[in-house]
Amino acid sequence: MAAVGGVAGSSRSVACCAVLLAAAVLFSAPATTEAYDSLDPNGNITIKWDIMQWTPDGYVAVVTMFNFQQFRHIQAPGWQLGWSWAKKEVIWSMVGAQTTEQGDCSKFKGNTPHCCKKDPTIVDLLPGTPFNMQIANCCKAGVINTFNQDPANAASSFQISVGLAGTTNKTVKVPKNFTLKAPGPGYTCGRAMIVRPTKFFTQDGRRATQALSSMHFHSENSPYLQSAIDGPGKYTGQPLVQCTSHMCPIRIHWHVKLNYKEYWRVKITVTNFNYRMNYTQWNLVAQHPNFDNITKLFSFNYKPLTPYGSKINDTAMFWGVKFYNDLLMQAGPLGNAQSELLLRKDSMTFTFDKGWAFPRRVYFNGDNCVMPPPDAYPWLPNASPLTKQPLTLPVLVFSIVLATLLAIA
Repeated sequence: MAAVGGVAGSSRSVACCAVLLAAAVLFSAPATTEAYDSLDPNGNITIKWDIMQWTPDGYVAVVTMFNFQQFRHIQAPGWQLGWSWAKKEVIWSMVGAQTTEQGDCSKFKGNTPHCCKKDPTIVDLLPGTPFNMQIANCCKAGVINTFNQDPANAASSFQISVGLAGTTNKTVKVPKNFTLKAPGPGYTCGRAMIVRPTKFFTQDGRRATQALSSMHFHSENSPYLQSAIDGPGKYTGQPLVQCTSHMCPIRIHWHVKLNYKEYWRVKITVTNFNYRMNYTQWNLVAQHPNFDNITKLFSFNYKPLTPYGSKINDTAMFWGVKFYNDLLMQAGPLGNAQSELLLRKDSMTFTFDKGWAFPRRVYFNGDNCVMPPPDAYPWLPNASPLTKQPLTLPVLVFSIVLATLLAIA
């Protein structure tokens, strides 16, 4: 049966981030072509900064990042958030995160701030952090999944106590030059904007409290193998790729398996060739005109994406089933996940001619796969005689690899 692929390069669009300050501030990123992806036109990361209480020389705020991208996680080694203070603010203390540097705090006698840098960089704490250093949605090593795939883990929060700042909504100055770094090309951040104070509801939903102020911004097997796996690059995410003809860490294989009278069947296999990487919460996005007639799916989760409006349903998002195949193991026998799709034929459009049966675009974890050139797709010649075997018609045996080359930071 027909199978297809091609070697993929990483050409992921730069998304955008927006910052909200709560008495409330909203940072809204402009829609630039650099940050635009037609399959996720409204995707962004929104960062909300809620001032919860005033202190003698400043305030305490809760900062929360929401991943509103449809299929792009923030993956390990996680996010780094930075900004520049508008005045001479310092960070007295933090819960759920920490700065990468303390800076020069020599002018302080007695109590020493957590950070005195003009432009601090914040990182998440690791899982297993002591309970008294945590707040809700913290301590995930900077990993944030998408709302589409894992809404319970689509936000990351920390608490910050700011000193030498204003103590009222009129005297607090909004931080400037927000930056959000993450694996891949990173994010461009818009200007912070004051928004309405965020409301917080009790667990029973009967009482609401609200932030004193809020702001936000948007983002748009050899004996030497183990030593190589543990060698330079282990902690930086640098791939160690199994030797293949394509030398990519991920391969996606699309196999047109069976042709029935009213249906056709496709097998999708995702293979991990990276010895250093287990892909948790991986996802696959593909575009095909027959996705509006997906009848049955085996062993993957599925959600239609409608980036062009409800009238066009040609884009699908797939991901693994929890505790079954949502973890794509590193290179080796367990380093693959696979599923089959059963699709109903549309007699007006269905054909095996000139590569119609293969996807138009494929993303793995948001990285754009390079598709084969048009003349590499299998297709039936016009002079091909009709067949009387309707149920298991072999189409063409064609085996090129569809792989995704992930960005190397």
